Order: sequence, then structure tokens, then C-alpha cells
Amino acid sequence: MVPKIHARGKRTIGLLYYLYGPGTHEEHIDPHLVASWDNNAPDPGRDPQATYKDLQRLLDQPLDAIDQDDRPKKHVWHLSVRNAPEDPLLSDKQWGDIARRMVAAAGIDDPAQGAGCRWAAVRHADDHIHIIATLVREDGYKPDLDHDAARVQAEARLLEAELGLRRLNKGDGTAAKRPTSAERHKAERQGKDRASREELRENVRRAVAGATSEKEFFDRLTAAGVLIRKRVAPSGDLLGYKVALPDDRNGNKEPVYYAGSTLSPDLSLPRIRKRWSSDAPPQNADGLSDPTTAAPAPSGPATARRRAAAAAWQAVLVIDGGEDTLVAAQIAAAGEVLDALAQTSAAHTRAQLREAAFAFERATRSHIQAERGHDRALRQAARDLVYSGPALGRGEDGATTAMLIDMAFFLVTAAAHWHDKKQHAQQAAAARQATEYLRVAYQAAAEVPLGVLFQRGRRLSQPLRHKQAAYLRATVPHLAEQILAEPGWYALAATLTDAENAGHDPAALLTEAAERRELDTADSVSDVLVWRLRRTAGLPADASTMPDHTSSASTSSPRRTTPRASRSEGPGKAR
Repeated sequence: MVPKIHARGKRTIGLLYYLYGPGTHEEHIDPHLVASWDNNAPDPGRDPQATYKDLQRLLDQPLDAIDQDDRPKKHVWHLSVRNAPEDPLLSDKQWGDIARRMVAAAGIDDPAQGAGCRWAAVRHADDHIHIIATLVREDGYKPDLDHDAARVQAEARLLEAELGLRRLNKGDGTAAKRPTSAERHKAERQGKDRASREELRENVRRAVAGATSEKEFFDRLTAAGVLIRKRVAPSGDLLGYKVALPDDRNGNKEPVYYAGSTLSPDLSLPRIRKRWSSDAPPQNADGLSDPTTAAPAPSGPATARRRAAAAAWQAVLVIDGGEDTLVAAQIAAAGEVLDALAQTSAAHTRAQLREAAFAFERATRSHIQAERGHDRALRQAARDLVYSGPALGRGEDGATTAMLIDMAFFLVTAAAHWHDKKQHAQQAAAARQATEYLRVAYQAAAEVPLGVLFQRGRRLSQPLRHKQAAYLRATVPHLAEQILAEPGWYALAATLTDAENAGHDPAALLTEAAERRELDTADSVSDVLVWRLRRTAGLPADASTMPDHTSSASTSSPRRTTPRASRSEGPGKAR
């Protein structure tokens, strides 16, 4: 249940005309009264003898009874109360009871004293009501509306529990604006999954992902088919922007534009510029760009995905133990990676990845201000994903997609845990929702590459599998029996064999992988180890491209006691 207090107004009759009218897009159906201050107010919706003016006069009667100088400048109070689409349909009586509790909670009415304001609740749709009130009490005094928004939100949480409605988490004012009922009905009529506001927010976020300049940002929006209107100062400086979808038109057939700041608090031009201002490569002691941190552009989708997985792992380490401002930056940049991954994914994972990015968007904002600059690696990873082009759903591209989704799952899970610790209820819930979409996307992406590894593992000789199991029991004794019982054990055994044939020490690789967080909470520990080992050992994610030497392990090549991961995962060794 979402109660929303709208801006106060001056004209009672004007709001009544809207509430009882057809709506801006003909979405108001059967407008009628469900409750009022005395349960006896005229209803212009169902009583042919009642008029809007009759109801307006009664509502404003206490206002007209006081001196002009004592009247509030804006006397019209307006509250809408909306249920979620999946909530059960409530009766008029139930909505009437909700209205009475809301005005009592807000301080509009005080049934016990009988000296509240006059109000009326109008229903013109199945899922919500509007409450209009005049801000002068029957005794001539003005109501105490301090913290009225917080009080109606608290009442909504109680009503959700009592009526079996969808339970919402307490907000903190950082959420993006929800589509209005008119916007949602319009989208339904047009056969769209999302309202224009949400579709534009997704387009803008995708254009921002990894972008480093205004020109690049606006070029990407144009390439996506979005209409842009820029606000320019007399000096020529760009002050802001608005965007519209070509097919979203008003009654005059003009595009409906939305300012970036109204799409989401972090999509205003000044907030986006903060991301760009921190994208310059760090400098060394001589004031020159440090060449060790300047990453070359990837040569293809598979390379970009490997690099993104490495950057995601480093971000997990920061989220685990970094300062709050640094963590907030990593989580915000993680949203860019998901946006970039969704727009470059293959068809069989695209829908779920898009939903994951859409859900995680809420988790990227809180009142903790992100310290930009420390998120450079993730932003570069998002940029690499975009410019490496779309990935095929097979071969190395498909396998590295599974590898990246696996790491993204742990990155998003880490974000959820951090938000839980900070009591960011909405953000934590959004991150957990994103993990569910990532879980489904991972299963689709991993099915083929893990199937190849499974068959290779099944072909291993019995002594060789016993050897790999011994490595497992020695390095992760608390998880070994669980892993050996998983179907993915065969894929892990094949990966250990591939690593040993490539000159690595399987025990050293396992030890390093086992020290990493979240291992024992994974759905399939063997799957997680497969991708971690293949990435850190530099093995192809698509094992079908490798020679099948699974019948025996090479013992002639020297083993590396220090895995390649130390060089491939950046300046800080993974712990």
C-alpha cells in the first residue's frame, strides 16, 4: 500500500473536477464517494441531483466561516492511497475504512473530539482512492500536520498486515518516482510491459553505463531512439535534459518529456557528471597517468566478461570491509555492470538479466553518498561490456557469461548484506530480488558449458577422480562431502584436471578459492569453484575448445604454486 501526499492546492472545485472526471487518459471508471467526514456528503458520481459545487461548498464551509486573513494560502490537502497490482480487490466499505484511518493518522480528522477537518474519499479505480480535505477544522483552528507523511506511511504498514496486502519496506526518500495510474493504464492500452517513465529510466541508465562524457551519453541515447531536449543557459552551458519515447504522445500528439531528475534522483545531469569527473586515470607521484592502471579495451565479449568478473570480485572485497562511502560507490557501479550485461546478453538470458538490472536499480541509491573514483574498475568493466558488443549464447562467449553472472550473483548478494546491516530495507529487498533473476539467468547460461565439463569429468579415470577428491578433502574438509555429492562434482574434477595439465597446483588453487567469501551459502559449491578456478587459472571457460586429456594428468610440467589469479585480478591479491 502506497499512500502519497500531493502538493497542497487553492481550488477545491478544481480537484473535484479531476477526481470525478474521466482522467487525463480516460482511466477513471465509475468515480464515486466511499467515505466522508460525516458519512453523509453528496456524491456527484452516483447521485444525479448532487453537483460538484454542492460538495465543494460543504467541504469549504469551515474555511468560509473564518476571517480572510486567517485562512491558509493553500487549503486543499490531497492524499492518494494505492495498492499493488497483485493485491486482492477491496470493497468500497474496506476502502472507506482505510480512508477514515488515514485521515485520523494524518491529523486531518479526530473522531474522538469531533473537531476535525472536512474530507471526502473518492474511488475511480479498483486499486486506489483519493482523499480531499479542507485544512480548517470545524472549530476554526488549523490541523497539526507535522510529519503527516510519516504517520500515513506507518498506518499503511499496519493496514498491509491486517488486510493481507503486499508488505512494503519503509522508504528513505531515495526511490525513483513510481508511474502514475494514468501512465500505467496508458502502457497497458499500448501493450507495453512498462510505463514510459520506467522504460526511459532503463534507457538512460544503459546510456550512462560506463560513459565518460556528455557527448557519449547523449550519442548513446540518440542511438537508442530516445528523443532529447536539452536545457541550455544563455551562456551556452548545458543545465539539464529531458527525454521522451517517440511513440509516447499527449493529446496534442506531442512527445511526453521527462527530466532526468524525475526519472531517478541519480539521473539528473549534475549527478551523472559526478561519475564522469572521477573517470580520469589515477596519477603517479610525478603527476602523470599511471600506466599500470590503464586497462586496454577488450578484444571481444568473452574477454570483457572475464575482466568484469575480476572487477566484480575486487568490488566484493571492498563491500565486505570498506568504508561506507566507498561501498556505496561500488554498489552504484555494480548497477552499471548489470545494465551493460543486460543490453549485451544473448537472447536466452536477456529477459532475466534485464529484470535483474531493473530490480537492482533501487539498491544503487541510499543516503550514504558515494565517493566516486574508487568505482573506476567496475565502470570500466561496464564500458568494456558495452563496446565489446553483444555476446553469443554459445562457445567462449556463453561460458564467460555464466562466469560473470556467477560473480555478479555474489556481488549483488554482498550488496544486500551491506544494506541489511545499514537497515536500508528497500535497497536490501531490491538486491535480493535481483539475485533471484540472476539465479535463473545463470542456469540458462551455464547449462551448456557445465554440461561439457560434466561429460569430461565422467570420462576421468577412477584413480584420477580419487586424486582430485583427495585435493578437495585436504583443502576444504568442511565442504568436501557436500561437493562430492553434487552433480557439479564431475565438472569440478575436470577443471582441476585441466588446471593441473596447464601447470597449476590444484591444491593451491582450491585453497585460494576456498578462502573467498560466500562459498558455503551457494546453491552449488562445485559450480562456484569451477568458475573461480577457470578464471584464476586462465583456463578457457568453454572447455570444448580444449584438448581432452581427462584420462590422465600431466606430471611432467612444473606446477605453479602461485596461481595466475594474483596477476589477473588487479593490484590486491584475492583473499
